[in-house]
This record gives sequence, structure tokens and C-alpha cells, in this order.
Amino acid sequence: MKPRVTVRAAAAAALLPALLLAAVGCSSTSTPAADKSPDPKGSAGAPGPSGAPTGPGAAGGPGGSAAPRAGGSGLERSALEQGDLPGYQVSAQGKNPNAPDGQPQADRKACQPLADIMGDKPDPVARETVNRGVGSRKQAGLAVSASVSSYAESDAKSLIARLKDAVAACGTGFSATVEKQTGSYRDVKAVDYKTGGDESVSWTTTAAGSGVAAPVHLVVVRQGGTIVRLMALNVAAAQQQPRVPHEVADKQLEKVRKAG
Repeated sequence: MKPRVTVRAAAAAALLPALLLAAVGCSSTSTPAADKSPDPKGSAGAPGPSGAPTGPGAAGGPGGSAAPRAGGSGLERSALEQGDLPGYQVSAQGKNPNAPDGQPQADRKACQPLADIMGDKPDPVARETVNRGVGSRKQAGLAVSASVSSYAESDAKSLIARLKDAVAACGTGFSATVEKQTGSYRDVKAVDYKTGGDESVSWTTTAAGSGVAAPVHLVVVRQGGTIVRLMALNVAAAQQQPRVPHEVADKQLEKVRKAG
């Protein structure tokens, strides 16, 4: 059975520029038929009347999951792919065409690192970023955006330090705008999250705007010069506090280490 994706949850997902819209597209519990290979394009369809993605790349329809391009860069090979995570559907191409492009601009300078992390890449210094959408078949509505980005190691270390400072400074929240769309992020709170990697930072926030709101959990991990970014949202229960599953984080870091 597919989870019920509420209008409020889908609207709240749109407050997270670019990334979680991809994950929402593969948050169904529906499993592709055994004799059907995943759609290599992996694109999410445009939202339907309920706010849920529709079309060839939407969850539960043909091509609801996707395989990454054959070959590709080392970073591409380190990203999650369909079959890596039993019980999850992985979309290899990230982005709903209705999502805004670029890096959000925060209304407070101290909070810009937290706004950046919601954009197409963790921050403007990233050399390359590969995005994935991960939908749980075990927890109805759980959608995770997972990305890997390459950096000079010194820049990757600097990003983690800036994020930690921003989480500490922005507890009361901030607003961010991208392509004239503005959302607010309130109740920024550091949370414990044990994972591998050289260092990490984890926090929760509530994305809000246009009368809707949804809690989000974010985890950013540095492994050498690679940054892993994970964001979780529950699209079936917009008020439920999500958590990035450790099995998703662990598998992503395992692939990064092997690729390195």
C-alpha cells in the first residue's frame, strides 16, 4: 500500500529548495515489477492535484526508481544506487522540474551555511555534487535526500566548522529565498547522531511557509575531502519528527570510503 501523501506535507516539502522534492518522488512503498528495469532517467514528474509527483518518474509508476549512469565520475560511483539499500527505493536523478535552482540566500549572515545546505549543493565551494532521492518502503512517507560532494579537504573541514557555528547561532531560526520563493526555518537544534566519517554535524529544524510546516532532520558528514549531506522528511505525516535512518548514512559512507 502506498502512504497517503497529504497536501500539507507536499507543500512543506516545496519549502526545501531543490532536494527533498526528489526524495518525495520515491517515498512510496510500491515496488517495481521484477521484470522491469529501473528508468535510467530517474526524473520525478510534475506534482499532481494532491501535491504528490506523477508521471514516469513518480513513485509507484513505471520508472519510480532509477539506476545511475554506467561509468561516470568517481563521485558518481560513490553515490547510492538502486539495490544498495534493501527496503528503500533510490532515484538516481535528483530533481523535480518545479523545484527552484541555486543556492538560497539567508536573511541573516550567520545562518547562510544552513541556507546553503538546502540548495543544489552544500555550499558554493563544492567542486561536484551528485544527488539521490531515497524513499523508505518500511516507514510510510519517509523521504531522504542524499548527496555526495567533492571538495579540497581544507574546504570540507571549513564547511563542517561553519555549519556547527551556524547551528549554534541560529536557534531562533532564519528565512531563506531562492528564485523569489521564501521559506522560514525555525527551531534549529543540534541533535546527537552517531555515524562514521571524520567529523559530522546533525540538527533538526522546521521548514515553514504559506501556512504549512514540516520538521526536517539534517546530517552532514565529512570523509576526507568528500561531504555527505542527508536530509529527511516524512511526507505522509508532516508533523512527525523524521530521522535519517542510520542504515542509509552507513551505506552512503561505506560507498564513499570504497570509492576513495
